[in-house]
Amino acid sequence: MPAIYEGMNAAAVTLVSLSIILFAGFLVTRVTKLLRLPNVSGFIIAGLLIGPGALGLIPQSTVDGMSFVSDIALTFIAFNVGSYFKREVIRSTGPRILIVTLFEALLSGVVVFLAMRLLFGLSADFSLLIAAIATATAPASTMMTVRQYNAKGPFVDALMQVVALDDVVCLFVYCVAAAVVGAEDGPGVWEIVLPVVWNIAALSVGAGCGFLLSKLLKPSRSSDNRLILAVAMLLGISGLCALVDISPLLACMLFSAVYINRTDDRELFAQLNGFTPPIMSIFFVLSGMNLDLHALAGAGVVGAVYCIVRIAGKYLGAFAGCAVTRMPAKTRDWLGVTLIPQAGVAIGLAFLGCRLLPAETGEMLLTIILSSSVLYELIGPACAKAALFRSGAIDKEALPQPQARPHRLPERRKRVENGLTKRLWR
Repeated sequence: MPAIYEGMNAAAVTLVSLSIILFAGFLVTRVTKLLRLPNVSGFIIAGLLIGPGALGLIPQSTVDGMSFVSDIALTFIAFNVGSYFKREVIRSTGPRILIVTLFEALLSGVVVFLAMRLLFGLSADFSLLIAAIATATAPASTMMTVRQYNAKGPFVDALMQVVALDDVVCLFVYCVAAAVVGAEDGPGVWEIVLPVVWNIAALSVGAGCGFLLSKLLKPSRSSDNRLILAVAMLLGISGLCALVDISPLLACMLFSAVYINRTDDRELFAQLNGFTPPIMSIFFVLSGMNLDLHALAGAGVVGAVYCIVRIAGKYLGAFAGCAVTRMPAKTRDWLGVTLIPQAGVAIGLAFLGCRLLPAETGEMLLTIILSSSVLYELIGPACAKAALFRSGAIDKEALPQPQARPHRLPERRKRVENGLTKRLWR
């Protein structure tokens, strides 16, 4: 434990650590703003700097004890993403979003499978599992970038729907892949299918909570009580998902989608966005602390090829899907660039996948997914920002501009001239 924590009890260590995390995130984002990088990049870099792997300002035990923050942050992120599934937006896009999602998810999986098999001659089981995991996209960093620059428009609507559906596609693809790999001597079918069953149950709970919240949040209720009820339900859904070891993303997305379509209540989302910045800051700084840079080096050539091929598959799949469905040109050209991040769901599936493989290949699978997550989290926000700007979702004026030094010479000259005039008239 670092020397600064000597003599402190557990509560003091946790509170001081939280303070350092928030200050570090704030300070590093001052630098990244000068470089015109999204805040998410600054938070992750701050985590890398102060974490146990670098300066060691935060004890590893404290980092491990804050794992619940990830669930809370993902809960709020998912609730915000669900607001993009409004009835009129879905009607305008029709089945196009589903087609685009299937194209980008499945093509990325196919090209990763072919690369692992043809380039490196790896086993079919390994290639199938890593290909299934490659279909996942993490919405957290993209969502934060959208919020930071207040991005709006058809491009953002399409993006949020795609990243939401991505995890659904990934889950089912992975279950099929795991069933094939484990058919001979792996775990039973029920063990593979059980996560799907739990996710369906969680979706039902999310939809039911959305309906119930729309009944409870009457116009007569105070804004404080509205916020309390919404947060209580969100945390309850997240807790139930944690109980059965599944991601709360899908359930909270459906919770939000049902609520927004029944009420059209934007005020609640504005309230939630008002107090979540500290939570998001802690979440992304913790994400940076949990990233293992040594894993990035340990992945080797296979890991590097996986990173490149997956990005290519995501981009080409999104491009093809948008072309087939005749989406706007800017959406077609830039949607794939925003689908780079890969974190929570992919890492969780990698831990499950390594149990289905021999020890050596299972460890390689986990190392590749962990190392690629490091790279994706570092480059993903910047790529998302560029895509949002190029697509017209954010204006140039929304980006931080360098401030020019005020020119004081005319003002000084005026003061001098006035002084001379006064002296002449005396």
